[in-house]
Amino acid sequence: MKAKVSRKAHFNAAHRLFKSDWSNEKNAEIFGKCSNPNFHGHNYELIVSVTGEIDEETGFVMDMKVLKSLIREKIEDSFDHKNLNLEIPEFKILNPTAENIAMVIWNKLRPHIEKSKELEVILYETPRNYVTYLG
Repeated sequence: MKAKVSRKAHFNAAHRLFKSDWSNEKNAEIFGKCSNPNFHGHNYELIVSVTGEIDEETGFVMDMKVLKSLIREKIEDSFDHKNLNLEIPEFKILNPTAENIAMVIWNKLRPHIEKSKELEVILYETPRNYVTYLG
């Protein structure tokens, strides 16, 4: 039997959406207020889900204490109260859109989740805007 287990988390971070090879005018045209040269912040809400077979012995798809620790260590401790553009290495080359942030989170967690399990990351940038990344 398959099941999906999920863990919620959050972090606060600043970012700026821009492409360095574009003019400030083009960045403002495409990204609007999100291209503010002085950055802006979000209270990100994160849902990490793992889908797989229920272990007959433990009854778990994944031990939630392990998932909680992974999210804290790999994501919250790294991203919380940071400027994503300046302090997270991946965003020195990637524009820190919600889509790219979710992908980076997925990539940071994937090596620590059994290969037989599916991993899903849902990242809320605002209460109304969110992205789901499945790898």
